[in-house]
Amino acid sequence: MKNVLFGLILTGSIAGIAFVAAEPPQAATAPTTLPGARAVIEASRFPSLQAALDALPPEGGIVRVPPGTFEITEPLVIRRGDVLFQGSGTATHIKNLNTDGKPALIIQHPDGAKVARKDMLWRIMLSNFRITGNEKSGHGIVAVRINELFIQGVTVSYHGGDGIRLDYCYEDPRISDCLITYNKGTGLNLIGCHDIVVAANQFEENQDALRCIDGFNLCMTGNCVDDHLRNGVVIENTYGSVVSGNMIEECHGAAIVLDRDCYGDTISANVIAHNGAGVDLRDAHGCAVSANTFTIMASDALRIGPASDRITVTGNNFCNSSIGDGKIRRGTKDRKAAGMVLEGTADVAISGNVFASVRPKAVQVRQPASRRVVFVGNVLTDVQSDHETLGESVIQSNLK
Repeated sequence: MKNVLFGLILTGSIAGIAFVAAEPPQAATAPTTLPGARAVIEASRFPSLQAALDALPPEGGIVRVPPGTFEITEPLVIRRGDVLFQGSGTATHIKNLNTDGKPALIIQHPDGAKVARKDMLWRIMLSNFRITGNEKSGHGIVAVRINELFIQGVTVSYHGGDGIRLDYCYEDPRISDCLITYNKGTGLNLIGCHDIVVAANQFEENQDALRCIDGFNLCMTGNCVDDHLRNGVVIENTYGSVVSGNMIEECHGAAIVLDRDCYGDTISANVIAHNGAGVDLRDAHGCAVSANTFTIMASDALRIGPASDRITVTGNNFCNSSIGDGKIRRGTKDRKAAGMVLEGTADVAISGNVFASVRPKAVQVRQPASRRVVFVGNVLTDVQSDHETLGESVIQSNLK
């Protein structure tokens, strides 16, 4: 009798499993009773992640992805607006095995880059998963003409191209609390974006950490940028932006670059440490550099180049690794600490800064000559400086 009963239970279980497996995708969503509620799509009940995404209705919805490693060879594509694509933390690992340069995840309207502005998709959020690639794969996450894109709590690593690439995601893109590491291109590449928030992310060992090109109103604050193979932050043809409260360390190139007609930008309250160079104002106008700490820079902690003018430099500290009592923290092979360079610039106010034990000079004046410089109220300790050689300038009340 026990054997017969066990056989019936086993047979019923197998039948139940077969029944679940045979459920159509439309029935594999959580039921709703609240009027107006949309079904929640549970990706675990679909044959693939793309099938779950394709099950989204035209008005959007949520796709929940369970823990697990999900290998893909073709890009996942989100084609709807008002979508939340949500994993289960880093336990949800999407792994791009493609070796033909294809991205892992694409977010775009079915018309792609040709979509009319009035038809652009709105309000898409990616949250709580890990997505990786390989040296021969393409970008990690690519978004094309998406408004109000929000990426939060996503780990993006080891892609053959950029980690995250936003192409003309014009209205209000937000990237926060993400880990963006070891990508062969730029960590976060922002092209033609507007009113951008980049906050509380960690960037490590990409080529550049962040590039903001042909954009407006970047707010980059509270990020940790470390060990990049080129530059930390590159901003070009972008105005009205702020880079503040970030830690930027050990980039092979410059910590921050402003180029191609940047204007009205502020670089403030950052720790810029042990990089190949510091802030390089290549083509910047009407910008402020204030309250930053430039420590143990290999060269040119702050350079204002011949294509830049109308710059305010105030309240910064240019220093070596002195820890007081005549002691220096760094060993004899790692004591580089650079100061400021003026190279063919004009209309620059430099005040309230400290230059201490930097080399070769606190202020190095390179050709072509700079003019109309105010150098007032600065402290110069254990340094040489060229500031007194500036022509058409005001030099006064500095403490040496």
